[in-house]
Amino acid sequence: MSNKESVFTRLYVGNGAFDIVGTRKRWYIIFGGLVLICLLSITFRWFNLGIDFEGGTKISMPAASATGPISTDRVEEVFKEAAGKEPASVQKVGTGNDATIQIKSEALPISEVTEIKAALFEQLKPQNASGESSASQISDSAVSGTWGGEISRQALIALIVFLVLVTIFLVLYFEKWMAIAAMLSLLHDIVVTAGIYSIVGFEVTPATVIGLLTILGFSLYDTVVVFDKVKENTRGLLGLTRRSYAEAANLALNQTLLRSINTALIALLPVLGLLVVGVGILGVGTLQDLALVQATGMLAAVLSSIFLATPLLVDLKMTEPKYRQQAERVAQRKANQARKAELGDSLNAAEKAESELDLDDDDAVQAEVRREKAMAIAAGVPSRTPKASDAKRKPGGRPSGKRKR
Repeated sequence: MSNKESVFTRLYVGNGAFDIVGTRKRWYIIFGGLVLICLLSITFRWFNLGIDFEGGTKISMPAASATGPISTDRVEEVFKEAAGKEPASVQKVGTGNDATIQIKSEALPISEVTEIKAALFEQLKPQNASGESSASQISDSAVSGTWGGEISRQALIALIVFLVLVTIFLVLYFEKWMAIAAMLSLLHDIVVTAGIYSIVGFEVTPATVIGLLTILGFSLYDTVVVFDKVKENTRGLLGLTRRSYAEAANLALNQTLLRSINTALIALLPVLGLLVVGVGILGVGTLQDLALVQATGMLAAVLSSIFLATPLLVDLKMTEPKYRQQAERVAQRKANQARKAELGDSLNAAEKAESELDLDDDDAVQAEVRREKAMAIAAGVPSRTPKASDAKRKPGGRPSGKRKR
């Protein structure tokens, strides 16, 4: 069996072959470094906030003309020539004759907006679904950052309420250490998702904030599934010496590992559909904002639920003396078994050596007996050389009885 097949077999069986909890210090270093990088980026780079948060100017125009569809690249070129600066974003919204192009930029004076609208009409000649083409088809509006700020405040309130309710549920259904580990893992997912947006420079829109809230449930779902299996494996553990809490938790993690991977893959398929169909085919920018934050958050959530939540739970649990004492009893039992096995191997090796020595002695004795028998047989066999008197015998082999006169 190849290594690849062996890995998939162990993944399918889930017998604890992957020591994730035992190597938790390595994962702490990796996730800690990632969180530190994200926090530094958020602190010094902040976010690429859209005009819904900072305020600005939005220009809308039909996406069709007499010569065919108008591309966003062409609109961006005309805007840059007229305004002398690049727009914040140019997105195509909708499909067919009803599609429109939305241009967002920083706040512009009315005179500059008028020049940009005139340039767009003269060079692109946009027309509506009825085929009418006029300068009135291009509209503009001033966007205030108040609306985006209000969305952010409402999202923050929803996040706090969500965390409080989920913490209460986890404490009642599981225990306090599981609730703390799950909340720390969830906090990691939020920080990493926000940090990646800060590092890459994705534009943050109200749709991004909404998408961030949707990944919270996914993150907790996978963590709760793993913790439920940990709870099942550790029931009555203090009275046993077969496994420690860390070993039982690692076994539960292996038993749910394949399910976690399948859940993540299935959940990412609709998100990829939003990116491919919603953005590539329909050209809806809002769907792009939702899909980006969901894809980022889901990847962070599935990794933290596997490599972070359960190891944190083990370390928190081992702060209780009764679990440390149980782990010491398990270690002592395994040490005694190892000594017995080593002693048994030594005895078996001694018996084997002795039997081989006896076998060598028996072989030597048998060889000596065979050699003596061969010598005795050789000494008792008469010589086969013909004598002179044999030539005078009769054919029967007996003497004639007559003497020569």
